[in-house]
Amino acid sequence: MVVENNRFRNGRICRAQSILLGMVMVTLSAARIDAQQEGRQQNQHSGSEQMQHDHGAMGHAGMQMPGMDHMHMNMNEAGMFLMNQASGTSMNPLSWPMPMVNKQAGSWNFMFMAEAFVVDTQQSGPRGRDKFYSVNWGMISAERDLGRGAFMFQFMPSLDPATVTSRRYPELFQTGETAFGKPIVDGQHPHNFFMNLGLNYARPLSEDATVQVYYAPVGDPALGPVAFPHRASASELPQAALGHHWQDSSHIAANVLTAAIQYKIVRLEASGFYGTEPGENRWTIDWGPINSWSSRLSVFPTKNWMGQISAGRLSKPEHQEEGDVLRSTASVHYTRPLGEGTSWSTSLIWGRNHHILDKRNSNSYLLESVIPFRRRNFVTGRIELVDKDELFADQPELRERLARTAGSSFRIEAYTLGYTRDVRLFRNVATGIGANLTAYTLPGAIQPYYGEHPFGVNVFLRFRLQPGQ
Repeated sequence: MVVENNRFRNGRICRAQSILLGMVMVTLSAARIDAQQEGRQQNQHSGSEQMQHDHGAMGHAGMQMPGMDHMHMNMNEAGMFLMNQASGTSMNPLSWPMPMVNKQAGSWNFMFMAEAFVVDTQQSGPRGRDKFYSVNWGMISAERDLGRGAFMFQFMPSLDPATVTSRRYPELFQTGETAFGKPIVDGQHPHNFFMNLGLNYARPLSEDATVQVYYAPVGDPALGPVAFPHRASASELPQAALGHHWQDSSHIAANVLTAAIQYKIVRLEASGFYGTEPGENRWTIDWGPINSWSSRLSVFPTKNWMGQISAGRLSKPEHQEEGDVLRSTASVHYTRPLGEGTSWSTSLIWGRNHHILDKRNSNSYLLESVIPFRRRNFVTGRIELVDKDELFADQPELRERLARTAGSSFRIEAYTLGYTRDVRLFRNVATGIGANLTAYTLPGAIQPYYGEHPFGVNVFLRFRLQPGQ
């Protein structure tokens, strides 16, 4: 029976590999044809015909990005499709006014994004900690048309390894990954210097259909919603969501290969990638073979709305835990532009991890929103319910004792309210001063270790690259 099950599993993997590689080969063949036709098509897209083509591309891709108007004459439909991606191939609602600076150099279109929070964290309770640190990331995208298709190179670095000392920043009830050989508990790990390094190619097959292939030595496979550092609704929250490792922690994975097709408002993606999460050396790429798989179905009913469901099998995602994880996610996102580069954005997200080895299930739920008013003011809220089963992973004896008396999983509720005020300091940098407060509710069995009413406060400066006004 074991042999038959292994044959069945290997057969499924081989079929998945064949389908994924087949889509890649079809797309690369189209790229080669486009390269042969590029010279002829460059002379044909001019004057009024080019303007009509760009208008059609806007309608198909749903682009609405500040500073993009001057680029329309030099970007085809496929290029605009690629430029709307957030991390890897994930997308926010199409109406989100993405904060970016655009430049042209010959036939290349460049997009620059950057964001940094300088944070002071204060937390209560026996496990609360205080710290001053910075979380940050930048992105450089270079796009070039190739016939009807387009290539885009993306590099996304983060200086978190230097600005988050001791390999973590404080966050009560947060778990996931390791530091100094031990599980991180009540803290969030820094992101890798190489957050994303990938190459995208997209090509329209017809007026309503676009095919895409993405490869990244380090990147974001088709699993989960837009990761929290790039999610529109989380734009004024420096801290990670407690459900990060249930929802979007795979956004920094190695050896990612994704094939996708979009038809009208529906998009289907399939990915293969190295499923183990990054190691403690945050300056390198944790390379490994493709051993994990995922798929994602996204729907864009209007420019303001998008939803996704996704599932994947991650091969030994945690370094110190044996066994694979089946991850399932679903989310709905809404963005309503309010003018002058601001928008009201909201996300509702569910994520589940099923541990195959011991058949454990744990769930996470998130609702978050950012609401601007009077242009320079932002109110943020986040509500989370997460089943935490690693809160005492760094204390094995206590973990075993609690497992016998109270169970191994604890439902944590977190309620965050924040405010940010923009101040004018630099022409191309949106500077904000903000703070947020998170209050927690927790089972009585673990209150002796956290306190009855633990809370955390973050006071921060936010710097974000933006187009000149």
